[in-house]
Amino acid sequence: MASVTPPGLAYEVEHDLARQRFQARIRGHLALLDYQIKRKRMVITHTEVPEPIGGQGIAGELTKVALRYARENKLKVVPACAYAEAFLARHEEYNDLLVR
Repeated sequence: MASVTPPGLAYEVEHDLARQRFQARIRGHLALLDYQIKRKRMVITHTEVPEPIGGQGIAGELTKVALRYARENKLKVVPACAYAEAFLARHEEYNDLLVR
């Protein structure tokens, strides 16, 4: 598992390539974003932040890290979970990554 923490972030984000997951452990709670790679596409399948650490922008940070990974690896993105879909609808700067 490799750290992919953006500069200035108060917690560490790790990329578990084998499990196709970005995750952060915060105050003993595991927040995660699961994905699958299919035909040069990153399909974001699940985003989860436990309630005790919710409302702090953690899901957004995990999503940004995943999208940075997709961009760096020339992958298109399919938001297959409600959170990822809503995030991408609010952030036009990632429109180039979306499958059209």
